[in-house]
Amino acid sequence: MRFDLITLFPELFGPFLESGVTRRAFESRQVDVRLWNPRDFAEGAYRRVDDRPFGGGPGMVMLAEPLARCVGAIRAERADTAPLLLFSPLGERLAHARVEQEARGPGAILLCGRYEGIDQRFIDTFVDAQISLGDFVLSGGEVAAMALLDAVARLQPGVLNDAGSHQEDSFNPALDGLLDCPHYTRPENWQGQGVPAPLLSGHHAQIERWRREQRLAITARLRPELIEAARAAGRLTRQDEQFLGQL
Repeated sequence: MRFDLITLFPELFGPFLESGVTRRAFESRQVDVRLWNPRDFAEGAYRRVDDRPFGGGPGMVMLAEPLARCVGAIRAERADTAPLLLFSPLGERLAHARVEQEARGPGAILLCGRYEGIDQRFIDTFVDAQISLGDFVLSGGEVAAMALLDAVARLQPGVLNDAGSHQEDSFNPALDGLLDCPHYTRPENWQGQGVPAPLLSGHHAQIERWRREQRLAITARLRPELIEAARAAGRLTRQDEQFLGQL
């Protein structure tokens, strides 16, 4: 799959693409990332990509024309109809389902906005969907783009050390969309705190039941709407419901 990133700060992505376990996906081009700077498509000696907003107000607005030319160049090189995604507080909140959708697809064009915003006429003409990380505002879309790329990359075959690692993640359908359980490692006793007995029992069924109950308890406490979603989808067993009733 291929992701074309439109960003005024392509230098931000170097360390990200070369670090951590997900670098395997980028180095192998399983997730092919290409960087495009809209300044390269701006006119004039100063290569302006922004201007003052009509109607007045603080900040600057990204110009439509350099972005349109940049998208045109990307489309010509890609020769496909991959969607153009804009990272924006107005967008749908990024969730695991969207990550899985992107991880199975051909990729996308990712637009990292800056300044006060982007000329709405460009958005109306070119943007297929808007994505948000949450109810807060960043100085640009680069951090959000890295979050999406990281989430997509770790789902690619061979990227994680254990192929089944992501199946144990929070929100994964393999765990019925629940949050993950607590994890422990050596030493067995740390600062007077031990490890839950089921994890030391060697009894696989007992361990799995403990983990299931922990996921249910944590999800019920922190994200009760996920419990309701799992219940509505018929993913909770009678044993699950009995445990929840005891909380």
